Amino acid sequence: MRRLPISMLKILSPVLLSSIAISAFAEPPSGNQDKSVVEQIVDAQTILAKGPYKGLRANHTKGIVVTGTFTPASSAASLTKASHLQNTPSKVTVRFSNAGGVPTIEDTNPNANPRGIAIRFELPDGTITDIVSFSVNAFPVSTPEAFLEFLNARIATKPDSPKPTPVEKVVAASPSLQRFIALPKPLPVSFATQPYFGVNAFQFTNASGETSYARYRIIPLNGQESLTAEEIAKATPNYLFDELPLRLKKGEAKFRLVAQVAEKDDVINDATIVWPEDRKQVELGIISLQAPVADNAAAEKSLAFNPLILVDGIAPSNDPVLLARPGAYAVSVGRRLAR
Repeated sequence: MRRLPISMLKILSPVLLSSIAISAFAEPPSGNQDKSVVEQIVDAQTILAKGPYKGLRANHTKGIVVTGTFTPASSAASLTKASHLQNTPSKVTVRFSNAGGVPTIEDTNPNANPRGIAIRFELPDGTITDIVSFSVNAFPVSTPEAFLEFLNARIATKPDSPKPTPVEKVVAASPSLQRFIALPKPLPVSFATQPYFGVNAFQFTNASGETSYARYRIIPLNGQESLTAEEIAKATPNYLFDELPLRLKKGEAKFRLVAQVAEKDDVINDATIVWPEDRKQVELGIISLQAPVADNAAAEKSLAFNPLILVDGIAPSNDPVLLARPGAYAVSVGRRLAR
């Protein structure tokens, strides 16, 4: 896959970025009429969801958009010179979502995990930058190709498939998939009581030129809260989406944005590897969410988050999953805007 220079990704508007990324990431190799890996991933996600669904995302389809503010912490400057992490507060637009491509998936459905959070920072000078994170602290596989293999195995697995089924064979051959499946995935009381993890590392550079690799964490200020078994039994299919607007009417929902910093020998280009909990964590600031957007459907269609819209002081690692994300997102965006 061809990749856009990072310097170009920084300055492009989201709409222009999406259209260019479709050709840059999704174009078949010269002389090869087959679809690229990222386009095949979107196709597979659409098949699994029994889509496409007009005007909607191919994955993390069911979502809710809210707005708020971000107030940087003074400690952020020790890690990065990124403008949105310095002294000036910025507006944030945040989208919470369920996993999968089914727009009506029940919030209690195990397949609605992992939950997603996408955050857009909007600085007073018009600069924007995005973070995309999940409610599980790992990705199931380390490459786009392995992810496509897993999706295709799920498609090939039918109720009457002989044992071991195609998906069982893929899982048996992948220790990272086995670890991911075994991770606890409790149902949250609210989108606002769920921690989220940036599974991809980024390179942070401060004003002195010192560099570190780190991963984001978005932690509820009041701690994690999960449903009990009795509460799960009583939960409605849309309990998360009904609860969040009611919560915000009563007051702000706050998260602490943190960077977990890698040590010298930590693996930075593999999203399946979880760093030890004793790694240094630097507080970057507080996200305060205040209200849902006025028209959620319109916001859902127009917003296109991209983790490679970056500002000076933050650069991507060479994680192949991270570098493929904009291409897959762009294919999905292009299709939903065309429908």
